[in-house]
Amino acid sequence: MPTDADSPWWAPARHADRRAGLLARNRITAAMRAYFAASGFVEAETAYLQISPGNEAHLSAFGTEAIGPDGARSPLYLHTSPEFACKTLLAAGETHLFSLARVFRNRERGPLHHPEFTMLEWYRVGVPYTALMTDCASLIRLAAETAGTSRLVWRGRSCDPFAEPERLSVAEAVSRYAGFDLLATVSSNGATDRDALAEAVARTDLRVAPDDTWADLFSRVLVAKVEPRLGLGRPTILCEYPVSEAALARPSLADPRVAERFELYACGVELANAFGELTDPAEQRRRFEAEMAEKGRVYGEAYPIDEEFLRALAVMPEASGCALGFDRLVMLAIGARRIEDVLWTPVAG
Repeated sequence: MPTDADSPWWAPARHADRRAGLLARNRITAAMRAYFAASGFVEAETAYLQISPGNEAHLSAFGTEAIGPDGARSPLYLHTSPEFACKTLLAAGETHLFSLARVFRNRERGPLHHPEFTMLEWYRVGVPYTALMTDCASLIRLAAETAGTSRLVWRGRSCDPFAEPERLSVAEAVSRYAGFDLLATVSSNGATDRDALAEAVARTDLRVAPDDTWADLFSRVLVAKVEPRLGLGRPTILCEYPVSEAALARPSLADPRVAERFELYACGVELANAFGELTDPAEQRRRFEAEMAEKGRVYGEAYPIDEEFLRALAVMPEASGCALGFDRLVMLAIGARRIEDVLWTPVAG
C-alpha cells in the first residue's frame, strides 16, 4: 500500500499533513516583509527573464527564447538570482532594497535543493558587509519566533536561533576541522597554488584526483570537513573566503588573499551568502570570463555576459548585499525534512 509520503503533494491527506507548515511559511513571509519595511527598505519585483542568468561556473540555468513581432528569436534565461537586477537598481539610485524572488536553477534537486525556489535578497548602500551579519541573526530569530519554536532542526542537528552567531573565518575553519593552513596556498595577489593544496588535502582522508583544480579541492574540503560542523548549537557565520572563491565580492583591505564574503549556517545547512559588493566593472568582467571558461571546461557550455549590468556597475555605489535561501530557513524553523515540504506546489519530476 502506498504511504502518504508516496502520494502526490496534492493528495488531500498529504496536503493536510503539509498545511500547517505552509501556513507557517506564509506567516514568516509576512514577518520578513514587515522587518524590511520597518527598516526603511523598498521591495523590488525584478524581471525573471534575463540576458544572463548569472556567471558562476557551477550554476546551471533554464534557457528559453524571446520571439519578436517580426519572428526574430533571441535567447533568454530564467534568472538564478535577482542579484544583477538588484544591483542595477542600486546604480539607479535605490539605497535600501530587498526582493523575495522566485529563482530557477537546473541540475539541482534533493532534500535541500529544488529547481524553483524562493530567494530573499537585500542590499544596503554605504555600510560594511558586517552589517548584514546583524541582519542575518535578526532574520533567523524572527523566523523562529514567527514559527513558535526555540530551536532550528534538521536531520538530528539543532541550533539555537536566539544565540549570538559564532564568527569563524574560512582559514580558521579549515585549520580546525581539516588540520592545515589554507592561506599558505594563496598568494598576496589572490593566485592559488593547486599543488600545495593537493599535498595538504592528501594528508587528510579525502581523495585527490590528477585533474582536480584548486577550486575543486577547496570545495571538497569545505563540503566534507567543514560545513557539517557549522551551525551546531548556535548559528555560524563563515567569513573571509579566499578571493578566488568570491566572484562578486571585493577583496578585504586587511588581507588581499581573502574577500568580503560570508555564509550563514545553521544545523550544518548553508542559509545565506553575503558580499561586500565588487564595483569595478573591469575586474568583474575578468572574473566573469574566468568563471565562464571554467564552465566551458566542465560542462561544455557558457552563458553570455550582461553588458548592461557591467555598465551599471560602473556607477553603482559602495554597497553590501546578501542572498538567503528562504525555503531552507522555513524548513529549519518548522523541522521539515525536505524542501518540498514547505513549497505550496513543488515542481513536477
